[in-house]
Amino acid sequence: MREQITGVILAGGQGRRMGGIDKGLQELQGRPMTQWVLERLAPQVGSVLINANRNLERYAEFGCEVLPDRIAGFAGPLAGLQAALAHATTPLLVTAPCDSPLLPADLVARLHAALTAGNAQLAVARTGERVHRAFCLVRRELLPQLDAFLAAGERKVGLWHASLKVAEVAFDHEADAFSNVNSAEELLALQNKGRRQ
Repeated sequence: MREQITGVILAGGQGRRMGGIDKGLQELQGRPMTQWVLERLAPQVGSVLINANRNLERYAEFGCEVLPDRIAGFAGPLAGLQAALAHATTPLLVTAPCDSPLLPADLVARLHAALTAGNAQLAVARTGERVHRAFCLVRRELLPQLDAFLAAGERKVGLWHASLKVAEVAFDHEADAFSNVNSAEELLALQNKGRRQ
């Protein structure tokens, strides 16, 4: 199963809520957040790509191929997914944001099980009523649909998901695993926990 899935770390955003800094390179307990995500994601997939639009050489130091968006202007996570779908050779891709260092160790297996069982086009994580759209497993064959969606000027992840057959996977017992760091205060709070979950 792993060999059929490419992991994609989404690090292409502007980090507006953190003053425009590159969130994936911000350190948590002495290591960049992207490194935490990579260590959690890599054992679950065949290979990992990083989607980034700046500091490409720095991201390349993590030992993964780095892909910028194909659309200019920081077009959002769907642009990162598009770049990865166009590049990958595996039938499935799974995405994880660079600012969620505690993602579940069984994320991919559970998304894959739901995708297969439901014959879905995309599987996505959910806790309670909240859908975590940046954590999704998607079939590579959806690239033409995503190309058309983006070409029409659309950018909202939820709107694209609404056009697909989606399987939602409950991770209610691991809500903290999907916590993402959107501010310096949140990063400090995570630092102060002083533990890796």
